[in-house]
Amino acid sequence: MPDTSTWHPRLPPAARLRHDQVRNTDVLLLPERVIVLHGSGRAVLDLVDGTRTVDEIITALAPDPVPDTIRDDVISFLHKLHTEGGLR
Repeated sequence: MPDTSTWHPRLPPAARLRHDQVRNTDVLLLPERVIVLHGSGRAVLDLVDGTRTVDEIITALAPDPVPDTIRDDVISFLHKLHTEGGLR
C-alpha cells in the first residue's frame, strides 16, 4: 500500500457511490460488482477525491488527537479497497 502521507486515493472513473434503496445502505458500484459499505465507509469515501492524502482524510474524520483505532480502521479500509481495485 502506498505511504499514507503521500497517497492521494481516488475512485476509478467507472466507480459510483450510491444509496441502495433495496438494501437501505450505501454501496460502491464498480464494473461487474457491488461493495456494500458499512459503518463510516461512506463518510471515508466521500473524502476520497484524489486531492487529500490518507492522513488528511483521517484528520477530517476524527478529533485531534486521532485515536489509533480510527487511524488503523481507515487505513485498513482503504488498503482493502485498493487491493480489490476499488481505489487508485
